[in-house]
Amino acid sequence: MAGTDTSLQQIPDNTPLPPVVILVCPQLGENIGMCARAMLNCGVTELRLVAPRDGWPNPDAEASASGACILFETAKVYTTTAEAVADLDFVLATTARDRDMVKGVMTAEEAAKEIHKRHTGITTPSCGILFGPERSGLENDDVAVADMILNIPLNPGFSSLNLAQAVLLTCYSWLSAQNPFSGTAFPPAQDGDTNESPASKGEIDNLMIRLEEELEKRNFFRSPEQRPTLIRNIRNFFFRSGMSKQETRTFHGMISALIEKRRPE
Repeated sequence: MAGTDTSLQQIPDNTPLPPVVILVCPQLGENIGMCARAMLNCGVTELRLVAPRDGWPNPDAEASASGACILFETAKVYTTTAEAVADLDFVLATTARDRDMVKGVMTAEEAAKEIHKRHTGITTPSCGILFGPERSGLENDDVAVADMILNIPLNPGFSSLNLAQAVLLTCYSWLSAQNPFSGTAFPPAQDGDTNESPASKGEIDNLMIRLEEELEKRNFFRSPEQRPTLIRNIRNFFFRSGMSKQETRTFHGMISALIEKRRPE
């Protein structure tokens, strides 16, 4: 649909702080380009790629972006999903499939309100949205690092979306919650970063690595076959708990206390 005013900035100054869009193992460059176009339509500007199948940069992505190549200038590429979300406090995983794990579910509208709330008064995005590869969607290990599942309820008889459609619907829901282009007012900014601030995914991941190492030393994982499932369940519990920075420090202290050698009486 035509209608772009080329005399205006592609990223207006009054655009609220958007979420990060993370494409996990995208397959086709054309789809990455169409996702970038959908993002820029809604003022969402930070794109992260996890292990794109055909490498990066990709000329096919530029061809299908239709003028949204400005997003590729700052796009970052990661090897794993955990690395891509390490600096984020709140992550949503988009999926329509039932998962063998306990996760809260949000609609796109509910997720949009939560993201705006969390982004109030800060200048660097703390929220991200995961999208899986075109053919299979997100793996369970990717969903495990998310706080919530984002689900878009559609016709159950035909609910399949292509990657760019899913990105557009999600980003538009975020934009609609506080659309600056329709004159919607923004909440007042708030300052400060206290111990009660949400822990980043990287801080939680460091805690998980230490906990897994100590459990390994004490033969907690008695069955090699069950080890991946146990680790996934442990990580899922901690990542969905919404830990604060202080809580991660407390858990590190608890681990230290438990592994400290007994002093002689």
